[in-house]
Amino acid sequence: MKRNRIIISVLIAASFIIGLYLYPQMPTNIASHWNARGEVDGFMPMISLAILLLLAVVPKIDPLKENIEKFRKYFDGFILVLIIFLFYIYLLSIAWNLEYRFDFTRYVIPAMGLFFYSLGILLAKAKRNWFIGIRTPWTLSSDEVWDKVHQLGGKLFKANGILALTSLLFPPYVIYFTLLPAIFVTLFLVIYSYFEFKKNK
Repeated sequence: MKRNRIIISVLIAASFIIGLYLYPQMPTNIASHWNARGEVDGFMPMISLAILLLLAVVPKIDPLKENIEKFRKYFDGFILVLIIFLFYIYLLSIAWNLEYRFDFTRYVIPAMGLFFYSLGILLAKAKRNWFIGIRTPWTLSSDEVWDKVHQLGGKLFKANGILALTSLLFPPYVIYFTLLPAIFVTLFLVIYSYFEFKKNK
């Protein structure tokens, strides 16, 4: 846990240092968002620090914080993966703004695959709480429903991560292998939680 915090702190500090050092070379509008076709379609600030602060507070204020401690190792590991993911995107963004041109989507896909797979690991280990996981009225009302939904969710998001990697073979259809499956899995798990709750009741 301490090692993760050190790595995260170094990555965030490096982000600021790199940004400040290269700022004079950057254009007025700094591109930091790309659509599924790898085209710039938005501009936004770095959010790693805000996310880290939010996720650091969550385990302390959750009414079921004792449950979070049961999978804290996996939660901290996921935070590390998330920060690494954002740092990687940040470096790609800087390279783009320094006028290096490349297929942004192709470089992002492997990182997205790792992100979804890591999310699957976290979900499979998560215990009932108010902030982390698939929080529906039905999962929050039953430990049994929570566990069933998250065990299935863990497997599906791991599969989503692997599927994302296969999209490298079909660049024009990347969205069908990454974002759409993630949306489908999320909606499916919400519906599944309802029927599991009804069945158990």
